[in-house]
Amino acid sequence: MADKSRKERPHVSSDTVATVLKRVIAENGRDHLGGYVFAIACLAIVAATTAFSAWIMESVINEAFANKRADLVLVICAAIFIAFLLRGFATYGQAVTLSKIGNNIVARYQRRLYSHLMSLSVGFFSESRSAYLAAQINQNVTGIRDVLNMTVTSVARDFLTLVALIGVMFSKDWLLTILVFVLAPPLLIGLRYVSRRLRSATRESIELNSHVLGAMQETIQGIAIVKAFTMEAQLKEKVEGIIARAESRSNRIARLSERTAPMTETFAGFAISSVLAYAAYRSIYGGVLPGAFFSFVAALLMAYDPAKRLARLQVSLERAVVNARMIYEILDLEPRQPDRPDARPLTVGEAKVVFRGVRFGYSEGEDILKGVSFTAEGGRTTALVGPSGAGKSTVIGLIPRFHDPVAGEILIDGQDIAHVTKRSLRNAIAYVSQQPYLFEGTIRDNIRYGRPDATDAEIEEAARHAYAHDFILAQPLGYDTPVGENGVTLSGGQRQRLSIARALVRGAPILLLDEATSALDTESEQAVQKALDEAMSGRTVIVIAHRLSTVVRADKIIVMQAGQVVEEGTHEALAGRPNGLYARLHNLQAPSGK
Repeated sequence: MADKSRKERPHVSSDTVATVLKRVIAENGRDHLGGYVFAIACLAIVAATTAFSAWIMESVINEAFANKRADLVLVICAAIFIAFLLRGFATYGQAVTLSKIGNNIVARYQRRLYSHLMSLSVGFFSESRSAYLAAQINQNVTGIRDVLNMTVTSVARDFLTLVALIGVMFSKDWLLTILVFVLAPPLLIGLRYVSRRLRSATRESIELNSHVLGAMQETIQGIAIVKAFTMEAQLKEKVEGIIARAESRSNRIARLSERTAPMTETFAGFAISSVLAYAAYRSIYGGVLPGAFFSFVAALLMAYDPAKRLARLQVSLERAVVNARMIYEILDLEPRQPDRPDARPLTVGEAKVVFRGVRFGYSEGEDILKGVSFTAEGGRTTALVGPSGAGKSTVIGLIPRFHDPVAGEILIDGQDIAHVTKRSLRNAIAYVSQQPYLFEGTIRDNIRYGRPDATDAEIEEAARHAYAHDFILAQPLGYDTPVGENGVTLSGGQRQRLSIARALVRGAPILLLDEATSALDTESEQAVQKALDEAMSGRTVIVIAHRLSTVVRADKIIVMQAGQVVEEGTHEALAGRPNGLYARLHNLQAPSGK
């Protein structure tokens, strides 16, 4: 079982920038090929017009100022205006196109992530903190977009611009151009060192920031407990510690990232001052016209920004790739419980559920269930009772295959549920948990989740059977009333009755009830118990009961202790055993009237 568990744990990937970039392009490049071609064409226009602006400086200086050719000034000015006009429209075109592509990529991966998370088992979410997982996804999903857009803009805009400007520089003074290139290698070596240091620091920063967001989300979700137990100071100290570590890591990233600035600026300052000294010497002592020099300097200055961005590209890509890599770590998780190749749809007749020697543990070597065997007859109610930790909820969780047993079989009408499709299995089951969960939307929406094709009339009928119809009509908008986050505007009993209505509208032959009334007050419990009696009619019901008074009419009671079945029978038979566990539990509850 431990091997299965590892399949769904994100691993730390060591993929290189090139590996991640290749995967991102393979998954997205073809779908956006037309958009990228258009954006690259626009960026090529930007590069060409930038180089043209530097190249024409020689004519501006020599013809307009040195030779005083008034007839050429208008032509030169018109050419410069047209170049800038083209550059403006091309910049707009590439920016809008790349933004639309980037937004589509983010939306695509959000859909893909959500779909993949739905395919993972309940066990994965039990082992992962939901707040941290949500924060990690929210923070990292843009990494894939940034990897692609950064690569396109760097190659098409910065690289082409740099090449064009270097061409201008060579055409104006090849000796000076060679001098500039001689000075470049030490700069590139320094930037490569920084990018390697940045990789690990970026990942640590992302994880720490995810913890910060996760802790905040967790506090908001549990704010009632925080206030009730005056946990503000404790949580504040805890979160401030995480924030301090995240701040320290972010500062380290800033120091590493910005180390490129003194390197590039030092290089640029040395190169430009050397060029100016050489050009001034030629102009003063050689009588050379200044036009070519100004054109060369203009090209050199214009080349500085794209060269600086290209020099920092690996540093920037490292940060984006770390984000993208963490998203791929989730997408590459293999579902722990895929349908087997021979899986077939479940065929339900009387809906008889049989456990045969079932063993299960949440971690290797620690069994919660130790050879559990019992039969839940079709169309009848079977109750699971026993002290806390006996394994009752674990039994309930194995029937819809939230987890798979380590050994033994679970059969429905003679079919091993390990060999049927999970979708058909779960379609045959309705589930009411101890803590009902309502989703964002209206009351009608939440009931309809039980069966998406249910009509309004069927929803209202299910609500009547769940004794929810009257309180729903008392709401401001009736069935169209928004329930708020997890139904905060409703009482516990009302939320539970909506949960039962959701189970009823499903029309499933098997009903699982996990202590559906234990958290309710007496009045709410009576209302919910009436709804449960309606829900249990004509179905195979397996119910966990904390209050034994709620299951005295069950057709069979299974008594569990320490992961084993120790007794089974009707209420009368079990209560009559003087030394039996059920009788002892029943006697403990009897004086309180439960």
